[in-house]
Amino acid sequence: MMLKTLMMMALVAVAQAPSDPHLPPKVVDSIAPTLPAGLPRGVLIVSKTNGWRHFEHIPHSNAVLADIAKGLHHPSFTTENAAVFNDDQLSRFSVVVLNSASGDFLSPEQQAAFARFVARGGGVVALHAAGDNSHKAPWYVETIIGTTFTGHPNGEDHIQPARMEIVQPRHPIMAGVKTPWTPRDEWYSFDSNPATRGMTILAQVDEASYRPGETLRMGAAHPVMWINPRSKGRVFYSALGHEPQLYDDPNYRRILTNAVRWAAGK
Repeated sequence: MMLKTLMMMALVAVAQAPSDPHLPPKVVDSIAPTLPAGLPRGVLIVSKTNGWRHFEHIPHSNAVLADIAKGLHHPSFTTENAAVFNDDQLSRFSVVVLNSASGDFLSPEQQAAFARFVARGGGVVALHAAGDNSHKAPWYVETIIGTTFTGHPNGEDHIQPARMEIVQPRHPIMAGVKTPWTPRDEWYSFDSNPATRGMTILAQVDEASYRPGETLRMGAAHPVMWINPRSKGRVFYSALGHEPQLYDDPNYRRILTNAVRWAAGK
């Protein structure tokens, strides 16, 4: 009897234990949100997470991204409802910002609508966890990421300052970035250089300036920002963005502003 009581108490304790906010339940949205009026050439900011949730930065970075859109005279709409990925609603936006959107958060139908959006010239700004390995859909991996995330330093080395190297200083997204620049971040590594799959590298991190760990070294070329010139739409990815403070960094805010402007076709 005592053993049975202890087992019941253990089950109750487990049931009452708080869930990890980094790992919310996976949800496939089916009912599209109601969009406000007046969104011509709008910016859609999506922070849907069916994988790891960066709850530390998402509220602040969403606000910064909305402010950037406002400064560029684009209306914006922020949502975590992936059912907005339908032909009718996507037609009201010129840019989709995937703000650490993780996991396969789109249904096959929603991904097909997203692919059509990009194919007709829609812009994409994908940030941080939007490029991690929780994304498995082949079109998304090929078009948005172009490589496979392998990890980042952990423990005491989780967040480190590191020296950024601007590879394409004349590209519009890199305009006005001041160097030297040593932001603090969770430095992503990848299994291959996305340039080998047709991406154009805009910036990389100098591995000699931080401690990546032997299994996460990529060598002299360690890309962290790139574009996909093979797509009809303008697609940009940045691996930076783990901490909320980075979105207030003048250089990173300038890059995000340039990226939204560029993705919109201006």
